Amino acid sequence: MTEARVNGALPPDPVVIAVDGPSGSGKSSVSREVSRRLGYGYLDTGAAYRVLAWLSLQRGTDRADAPAVIGLLADAAFRPPTDPDAQAIVVEGRDITSEIRTDEVSTAASEIARLTPVREALNAGFREIAASIERPGIVIEGRDITTVVAPDASVRILMVADPEVRAARRAQELGAPREEVVAEAMRRRDASDALVVDFVTAADGVVTVDSSHLDFEQAVRTVLGVIRERTAGRR
Repeated sequence: MTEARVNGALPPDPVVIAVDGPSGSGKSSVSREVSRRLGYGYLDTGAAYRVLAWLSLQRGTDRADAPAVIGLLADAAFRPPTDPDAQAIVVEGRDITSEIRTDEVSTAASEIARLTPVREALNAGFREIAASIERPGIVIEGRDITTVVAPDASVRILMVADPEVRAARRAQELGAPREEVVAEAMRRRDASDALVVDFVTAADGVVTVDSSHLDFEQAVRTVLGVIRERTAGRR
């Protein structure tokens, strides 16, 4: 893989679109569709944390032991997929796409995300993937993407939504019968993640897209509009 610059900045090519935001804001589904329409790669950084969490649960790894957690990813030889139309998560020949979306894995992923060495190791990997993408650009989405992973991205967007809207969307996605249960789980995760990253406040130069009152197509078009405006004249 191409080596990223030591200071954390990404090279000028390919075009990098960085998208931050909390769960239920629409960042994942919108980012994936935007990447399809642009012919870009798509990187769901949260999947890497979930894979580590799943592996730690499978192997009984101490999630407070950063070197042991980092070692899990190397042992599994996992590389996040970047094709928006082929997002199956396969580890050691096993498709765990649905398994990494459970509440247990979500909780474990939040624990792992609090380990600074783990975040640094994963962030370096994300930059290498972005630098080596064999497409004209890539959409990278997750948390702290606009400020830490890709602060020099061509376009940086923070997607937000009202808490009740986020809970409703998440409940529908999970097929959960009670939105209040989902809302409480989201509050706990947000509180945990907020200890290590600010994913609800736009940094300087980051465009905020509030999807509270937008349907999926409207959200996609809004993000595409931001990208067109910010990349006009680039190519």
